[in-house]
Amino acid sequence: MGLESGMDDFGPINASRATLGRRALAKGAIGLGIAAALPGAAYAQRRGGTLTAALPYDSDTLNPYATGYLGDVQACVIEGLLAPNDKTAYVPVLAREVPTLDNGGIKVALDGKTMTITYHLRPGIKWHDGAPLTSADIRFTWEAIKDPRFLGEGKDGTQDIDSIDTPDELTAVVNYHTVTPTFPSTLFSVGILPKHILEGKNLMSDPWADKPIGTGPFMVTEFKRGQYIICDRNPNYWRKDDAGNALPYLDRIVFKPMPDQTAMITQLKAREIQFAYTLPYPQASQIAAMPDMEVIQNRILSWQYLTFNFRNPILQDIAVRQAVAHAINKSAIARALGGYPYPVKSVVVPNFPYYDPDTPDHPYDPAKAASILQAAGYVPGSDGVRAKGPARLSFRIVCQAGLTADEIAEQVIIANLKAIGIEAITDNKAGVALREARYKGGYDLLYARWLTSASPNYSVFYGSKGPNNGMGYSNPELDEVLYKVEHTMGDAERKELFKKMQAIIGTDLPTIPTTSNVNLIAVTKKLKNFVANPTNRTDFIDTSRWYLES
Repeated sequence: MGLESGMDDFGPINASRATLGRRALAKGAIGLGIAAALPGAAYAQRRGGTLTAALPYDSDTLNPYATGYLGDVQACVIEGLLAPNDKTAYVPVLAREVPTLDNGGIKVALDGKTMTITYHLRPGIKWHDGAPLTSADIRFTWEAIKDPRFLGEGKDGTQDIDSIDTPDELTAVVNYHTVTPTFPSTLFSVGILPKHILEGKNLMSDPWADKPIGTGPFMVTEFKRGQYIICDRNPNYWRKDDAGNALPYLDRIVFKPMPDQTAMITQLKAREIQFAYTLPYPQASQIAAMPDMEVIQNRILSWQYLTFNFRNPILQDIAVRQAVAHAINKSAIARALGGYPYPVKSVVVPNFPYYDPDTPDHPYDPAKAASILQAAGYVPGSDGVRAKGPARLSFRIVCQAGLTADEIAEQVIIANLKAIGIEAITDNKAGVALREARYKGGYDLLYARWLTSASPNYSVFYGSKGPNNGMGYSNPELDEVLYKVEHTMGDAERKELFKKMQAIIGTDLPTIPTTSNVNLIAVTKKLKNFVANPTNRTDFIDTSRWYLES
């Protein structure tokens, strides 16, 4: 997290190390980007082929700033200035280097209240249509996303910028009216937008969102919603391997939306897809047993949670939330999911340096949960469901329909709540319906997951005006702490602020973290140079170096 210094480039390694890396991804064996120097014959063996990959959702839009899902397809097509590697360090992509205090790319004002960040673009990069990438595109991206008419979810970071100067075509000076150590994870790492195509257009409805023009290694050539997205090789991609050979190696990537994990497993077994992530835990051993497939465990920056809709007055009662917290058997959830995840108590996952092991905990104790409800006046009715006057503890619980792991965990939670006199009725949703429910509060209880960047802003989840705060939660004390966390440069100060943030969330309980997440990725053994990424920038960040073994 914070102001990581990146490599000058994505960094070549040799093929033997790449093979080792795929077997050791859970341990973070290698970094983003693999390119070996190849003689002509070896290059010819790597070039070509089609990879078919499953998406565990129906794509809503290919605009990376508007999607409610991971930008998997987008990462193949649209590039940012920076990107996080497998060790969560930011490395340069379109930019020549990662701006830091040490290299002069970041300058903080003497009063410590503002800063400037300077980006230098790599020369000679072109958009898919042949137009040159310039610093004007950086400024346009900020202007377009901060525009109040743009209603997408990816506005994080735009509000901190006063202006952007472009002294030449390859230099952008970003002037901040505050200091923000999390700048690498916002805005410019999501993707740069083409000014010459989108200026004056409505980013929410322009056809570009279905067939975006980017600078990436692949170009969207066909998008049939709900069926497939075809991305073909960009023949003029700017990046080369160490021997100067053109990238990408693959000819095509076909993405197939598969929110139903049963269908995903069926197609993996039939070899109709060669790559799939969020593999359901119970079926992982079946795929691992296939001689031509392997299953990679990727410990991602993600946690599962049960959250409350504060628009429901019953759920505003802290006693109800405390009882629910004590009722949930997190260890049982982990066991039901094959032991891959592990119980957590904080929204800051343990592999982050700002995790506080002293975060308030609510251990599994159904007797204590029942006594809390009894003391608060909620008594069992004839059907076993507790009530206090007309306030009956019966709630709709929503998770993603077809996501096996979440549906299994949901059943454990329903049983746990029933044991203390709370009724939870499933109302699971998928696709657009799930997104609408999640972001607009169409639930009483929501079981889901968050996946963060390498330097996350938690205000997007728990701030009163957070774009991902669909639960209607507001806590002015937490808002103040979140603001300070995201506008303080000193590491020691930030650690204390993170500790306070975790204490407030762990006490007020707007959400109950349940388990960590391990992303199980099914990959054909023919795919080489694949490196899993633990952040929310997807496993498809650097597809240019992937190839299918002949």
